[in-house]
Amino acid sequence: MAKKPDTNESGQTESGKKSGGGIAGLLIVAAASLASSFGLFYFLTPPAPPPAEPCPQAGAEAAAPAVAPLAQDQVYVEIKEILITIGSAPADRYLKLNITIVTGKDKAAAVKQAEPMLIDAFNNYLRSIELKDLEDPGFYPHLREQLARRSELVVGSAASNGVLITEFLLR
Repeated sequence: MAKKPDTNESGQTESGKKSGGGIAGLLIVAAASLASSFGLFYFLTPPAPPPAEPCPQAGAEAAAPAVAPLAQDQVYVEIKEILITIGSAPADRYLKLNITIVTGKDKAAAVKQAEPMLIDAFNNYLRSIELKDLEDPGFYPHLREQLARRSELVVGSAASNGVLITEFLLR
């Protein structure tokens, strides 16, 4: 067992040094900690961006729509609902997708006729997706991109002007 140093009535050890740091030592450590924390956050945080300047034409014109208006010759062709199991584990997770192909009026019949090939191309891609990919919110634009790519491969880039995912359900 460790032996305590002998102290006299004034709180000093036999060698003449005072034992413990006392309240003054704790206050110094606390002040140094506060100063370093303040300095760390004050000097290392990025500056706030400047406030946005008002648009000079804001009052003169109405705001532009977020989506470009549909061209006169474009139509939407809905593809049959796709229901597919996800992952290689037993079929306990399903993905339900409704997809619409944006095409020209003159190509709509060709897209509708190619629907079985489109569904096959989409299914081949969707079977390769892992569950962890679908749970990532950043994967959604990649999914649309890949489906649009497969649509262009099946019906041609002249017939497919994009893919819209109208329903996305992961169970």
